[in-house]
Amino acid sequence: MDELGKGRDEHAVVRVRCGRSHHVAAVFDTVDGLVFEALVGPHAHGDRDFIDTAHHGTAHGTRFVDFLDADAFADDLLPARCECGTHELSRAELQRAVQAHQRTIFLS
Repeated sequence: MDELGKGRDEHAVVRVRCGRSHHVAAVFDTVDGLVFEALVGPHAHGDRDFIDTAHHGTAHGTRFVDFLDADAFADDLLPARCECGTHELSRAELQRAVQAHQRTIFLS
């Protein structure tokens, strides 16, 4: 994922947004295959919003990255988060969206 650099948005094949249109997750096309990425845990809600953490705190959310085409032993549900709260996304549903060339999934 880091190798995509600043042009990573050009490699996004599916984006996931909540009902309020917050960014929840994305699937990227990489040289190694389709990769799911989302933030989990607390994080800032915008450029001017900060989490109330102690000085030098690191609670900015944790990046969760996994291959979308995981093996048979991987869980179907993938964790994600937006300003509305936590979400669980189906790996199979994301794969169907990629196959159908669906650019954005809106959660209800």
